[in-house]
Amino acid sequence: MSKVAVIYWSGTGNTEEMAQSVKAGAEKAGAAVDLFEVESFPVEKFGEYDGFLFGCPAMGDEVLEEGSYEPFFASVEDKLSGVPVGLFGSYGWGGGAWMEEWAERARGDGAKLVGDGLAVENSPSDEDLANCEALGQSLVAAL
Repeated sequence: MSKVAVIYWSGTGNTEEMAQSVKAGAEKAGAAVDLFEVESFPVEKFGEYDGFLFGCPAMGDEVLEEGSYEPFFASVEDKLSGVPVGLFGSYGWGGGAWMEEWAERARGDGAKLVGDGLAVENSPSDEDLANCEALGQSLVAAL
């Protein structure tokens, strides 16, 4: 059985809600899935997972959350080559440029990016949550 980690940061609960749906989709596709808030993910266990779903909202000037998520992501970038990865998060302003930049960054790290990143404006709708489940399923299909 494939093992997937969903690692997220959420300030308002929107990205956390997305993380729950992404997890549900990956489980429906048959993977064993562990859900982590970014501060609780043990980086030394990175190699125990077959794929990753990373979730972070846009912050500030459309960047990853800088207190914990950006340092975490920077610390695992050298481990992403050839690894299936999905990205998701919410935003409240701008047009989602942070997701485009994050996706390009992951591709540059050699990750096998599933989709182009799922960006949701504000609170996720039922359709958005269904898209989150589909992202989780797509990641498992890419393993």
